[in-house]
Amino acid sequence: MAVVTGLIHLYLWKRLIRDTTRPGRGRRVGGLVMLALAVLVPATLVGTRSGVTWLAWPGYIWLAVMFYLLVILAVLELPLLPVRIALRRRSRRPAPRPEPRPEPALVGATEPVASSPADPEPARPGVTDPAERTAAIDPSVPPPATPPAGPAPDHDPQRRLLLARGAAIFAGLTAAGLTGYGVRTALAPPRLDRVQIPLAKLPRSMDGFRIATVSDIHLGPLNGRARTERIVAMINQLDADVVAVVGDLVDGTVGELGPAAAPLRDLRSRHGAFFVTGNHEYYSGAEEWIDELGRLGLRVLQNERLEIAARGGVLDLAGVNDVTGASAGPGSGPDYARALGGRDPGRPVVLMAHQPVQAHEAARHGVDLQLSGHTHGGQIVPFNYLVRLQQPVVSGLGTVDGTQVYVTNGAGFWGPPVRVGAPPQVSLVELRSA
Repeated sequence: MAVVTGLIHLYLWKRLIRDTTRPGRGRRVGGLVMLALAVLVPATLVGTRSGVTWLAWPGYIWLAVMFYLLVILAVLELPLLPVRIALRRRSRRPAPRPEPRPEPALVGATEPVASSPADPEPARPGVTDPAERTAAIDPSVPPPATPPAGPAPDHDPQRRLLLARGAAIFAGLTAAGLTGYGVRTALAPPRLDRVQIPLAKLPRSMDGFRIATVSDIHLGPLNGRARTERIVAMINQLDADVVAVVGDLVDGTVGELGPAAAPLRDLRSRHGAFFVTGNHEYYSGAEEWIDELGRLGLRVLQNERLEIAARGGVLDLAGVNDVTGASAGPGSGPDYARALGGRDPGRPVVLMAHQPVQAHEAARHGVDLQLSGHTHGGQIVPFNYLVRLQQPVVSGLGTVDGTQVYVTNGAGFWGPPVRVGAPPQVSLVELRSA
């Protein structure tokens, strides 16, 4: 991360500092500022996990601005490249040579003028300029000044400077504007996404069964108890049959964030609230959080399944651990056979799994619907295009190997408190009988 961050800041220094300033104090100061910002990013990533919370706001805001500066300047490289090449070629073009001046003709002269006997020495042949003739005859008279030889003045360096400054100003204003908009969106209340999903095996009596789905709250240095209270109040207004919290609740230990998570005890639904681990739980002490959430009234589904009997029908609700759990020790990773094996194939099964990529394995076990998070919907456009390289579904409803997958954007954010193109979200999934 430090190497990548260093290379990015080297590029930003070149485009924003070196190309827009002349050598001198201003360029040196700009270079020192860029160096400090390069150090700030890894310091924030490490420091916030070590309890140095004051780094969070400046460090993560600059991380978002840095990302947008990089993207915008990289995009500008394409249209600016031919302009830079043209200016460079023009600056290398040799200056035109001055044309020789015609020799002035002597009015009325038809024959060469003979030297006067009084002249100390005859005039030099071919010298017609009076000043040059005088200097040739009298050595005490200085020769006329001649203009210095060399190329004509070229203004291309100034044009290149103006071009670089224009690109830097445009990139800076755009990055700042997008980041400001993203901060406002990220800190705003989550939006409600209502989606109806047909399940072929769902009994008609259970048509309209509602699952309030939330993920990626990411309680931490920038998201606290007030955020949890707002999300709980929003879910309670939905009058859901089940609440599904699909991972990445916290970015810190129970000791640090226990009070921030406490409002979860007020979650209300007809058949309970359930939780599965995300990757960030394994960075924050998963076992402690599993115990804490149980104390708050949430049932943690660790590679297990239970029956939800409602409205005269039965639905299987299963949950598997996040794939990151495999590195936490034996039995901590996802176990699909344990969670999904030996069930009645005539019943619909809804699987809670943090990452959409887990749907490939879920499809092999005949899962009808998987509820996931993890992607944040991309969180910051155009980062969502990179997420697609790892996850089969980034946001909303999709299909993976015949299994339906619904991915919620998440109600919080990770890292920068910025969301562009992917607002925070709480989802109400309504199951319909086909």
